[in-house]
Amino acid sequence: MLKIMKDKIFFVAALAIAVGFYSCTTDLGEPVAQTSIPRIEQMPQLPAPLKIIDWKQKALQFDSLAFDFNATTPYAPYIWLDSSRRNIDQVTYGLYTVIGDVRQQPGKNKGEFHEALTSLNALVSAGLIGIDKTNQHGYNFVKMSQNYFNSDNGWNIVMNNTNPEVALLGGGYGRDWWYDVYPNVLYYGVAALFPGVENTENIQRTVAEQFYKADSVLGGNYDYSYFDYARMKGMRNHIPWQQDAAGGHAYVLYSAYQKFGDERYLEAAKRATEALVNQKESRFYEILQPFGAYTAARLNAEKGTNYDITRLLNHAFDGCQSKEGRYGWGVIADKWGDFDVSGMQGSITDGGGYGFFMNSVAMAWPLVPLVKYEPQYARAIGRYMLNVVNASRLFYPDQIEDKYQWLPEKKNITNGIIGYEGVRKTDDLNNPALAGVSPVAIGDGPKWVEGQPEESMFSLYSTSIAGVFGAIVNTTDVEGILMLDCNATDFYASYNYPVFLIYNPYGEARTISINTDGSSDLFDIVSRTYLARNLQDTGTIEIPAGEAVVMVQLPSGTRLKAEGRKIKAGDSVIAYR
Repeated sequence: MLKIMKDKIFFVAALAIAVGFYSCTTDLGEPVAQTSIPRIEQMPQLPAPLKIIDWKQKALQFDSLAFDFNATTPYAPYIWLDSSRRNIDQVTYGLYTVIGDVRQQPGKNKGEFHEALTSLNALVSAGLIGIDKTNQHGYNFVKMSQNYFNSDNGWNIVMNNTNPEVALLGGGYGRDWWYDVYPNVLYYGVAALFPGVENTENIQRTVAEQFYKADSVLGGNYDYSYFDYARMKGMRNHIPWQQDAAGGHAYVLYSAYQKFGDERYLEAAKRATEALVNQKESRFYEILQPFGAYTAARLNAEKGTNYDITRLLNHAFDGCQSKEGRYGWGVIADKWGDFDVSGMQGSITDGGGYGFFMNSVAMAWPLVPLVKYEPQYARAIGRYMLNVVNASRLFYPDQIEDKYQWLPEKKNITNGIIGYEGVRKTDDLNNPALAGVSPVAIGDGPKWVEGQPEESMFSLYSTSIAGVFGAIVNTTDVEGILMLDCNATDFYASYNYPVFLIYNPYGEARTISINTDGSSDLFDIVSRTYLARNLQDTGTIEIPAGEAVVMVQLPSGTRLKAEGRKIKAGDSVIAYR
């Protein structure tokens, strides 16, 4: 607050400034009406049993174990060096996909079978929680990961393996579209977290050019199983068409536009987004649909487009209902036995439901920052996030009771650091001990190849992304009320102030404590009102019953002004709608 000066002149000047400040904050628009997402409305407001684990600690532990060349736990070490020098003349590294994977090791398949899905997930996760992967144990793991950029085969994009010789051992290299697009989403995340690494911008630019050309060739028609980026040709095989690959294209292209300023990338991002919006029904295949929704939200906010975000979110949460697509792939809203498992992402239909660890965590990456650009979804995303963060603990063997997991006698192999690949409603492997039990923590590893040990249910590729929750999720002093960092995964965006999504699942208003590390004003872009002013390091705010706020932390006395539908703090936009 302004200090009252003894000198009359200074007092009048201060009063004039104060009047100007308040006059700029009295008309900042109407509260943002909330839009419901029907699938999320099926989820409990307050899931039970409720337990929010320390996700940052889990991610730190994973990095410490997975990148330890001297680890002595069973089947460890889980990392090795690959000296094949594919694509780039340098040594790279591999991480096991699952524990004990018989396809992997330095002496198996020339040490070349390893997946970007694991390695790049792990780099994103580590970067989000503050681990410097450019200088760890004497290695620059970020630079080493560039071997996944496939130039030798002429595709010139980041792919799940380093070469086609190992492609048929597992995964979907060069034949399953999401496997070819998602590594580029991951790489753009890695590049944002570790800027300045040699050759990074060259790879980003080349990928953007390839996606730009591909989108131009596709012309809005993404009715393909995959795309040959060398021949620039859409391809079809036995795998269902993956139209939501448009969401991955849009995300990378808009990120590239923000990075390089090339208007061609912006126009291609719009075309890809339009292709996604124009789908008559959901074609959610694996993970790319939510990235398309986020990109559409940013385009609406920053470029004045008018894409139907509700449609895109419904297509993600309701999932694919067509037998022509990946039938049943969406977001679970259910209670299995005594456990609320809502929010898990995977198959809604397979055996009554099958939630996957990686997918459940990764969806937070695009959906939490989305509310900055489209705050009408704050309540829905807040409710969803409470559910998925709570349910996802069940993937860890130390967080689910022995009677609900496939390998309770081996759960201490990694001290709970590496989780099961998934959680099923019921066991599909006919374990007599699990008959009639629901849910069941399990993994598909033993099914992949002959000789695979049962420990391959414990999945590094799945667990490697835990840092997304580790960076986003903060607990408060009220159980069940989370503070979700909306900036943590909002890559290639301009923001000057901390922004948090806070959802109150209770039937009455609740007050939570806030630490601000300085004198702050707390403004809610949903209600368009202040939650607190002139907070000195610590204080409290009240969250209305069953509602959400998107709280922007501003230095005390920051002047706000409305410009059309936007609210600005100085030259910085803090609200778009």
